[in-house]
Amino acid sequence: MLTANCLALFIGGEIANLVEQSGPVAKTVLAILLVFSLFSWAVILAKWSGLSRARVQSGRFIRAFRKSNRLQDVATVSEQFRPSPLVAVFESGYEEYRRQISGTGEVRSLAAIQRAMQIATSEELTRLERRLPFLATTGGVTPFIGLFGTVWGIIDAFHGLGTSGAATLRAVAPGISEALITTAAGLLAAIPAVIFYNQLNNNIREFGARMDDFTLEMLNAIERSAPVAQHAAAERR
Repeated sequence: MLTANCLALFIGGEIANLVEQSGPVAKTVLAILLVFSLFSWAVILAKWSGLSRARVQSGRFIRAFRKSNRLQDVATVSEQFRPSPLVAVFESGYEEYRRQISGTGEVRSLAAIQRAMQIATSEELTRLERRLPFLATTGGVTPFIGLFGTVWGIIDAFHGLGTSGAATLRAVAPGISEALITTAAGLLAAIPAVIFYNQLNNNIREFGARMDDFTLEMLNAIERSAPVAQHAAAERR
């Protein structure tokens, strides 16, 4: 453990020295990459936490929905499962269902209820995907920003070499090593952004499938709980 700590301190000190000795262009590039990295990690942590809560609450909501005998009972307790996107889908369908049965007491159009739930599903997916494009931008752009800093640093190093006239590896190596740190920083910002962008997108696709399945499940519950007009039943088939 002590050896690992010493190694980490040594590496950190070396990196700090390289950053301190870098030119103004390299420091500007590193500052830009730091901003990208910080914002991407903020998005990652916020999205991961939000999706984890939504997953837990979705499981609880589904269990409560399946145990309940009446849609009204589900509507009464749905607020406590609010982080789940299924709640918004249920409420949209339930609101349309209430409007239809308020007059005649029967469901006039199952397709209208399904459309209301599909609209809610689309809105929830849009909400879940918010700020994710920033991770894609970070993963695509930061390596090139780092490469720009490296290229500029190498040009600067060779320019200094030509000015000093000392054409040796020892003369040019420090400038190149300082330049390469921007490429490393660009990759350090890009790799987590790409990994978590793909993982979070996969999780959101799972939520989309879950909301579609829940829509069908709720339509079945509506058919069991209220009389359905003949044209509405035909519409479903």
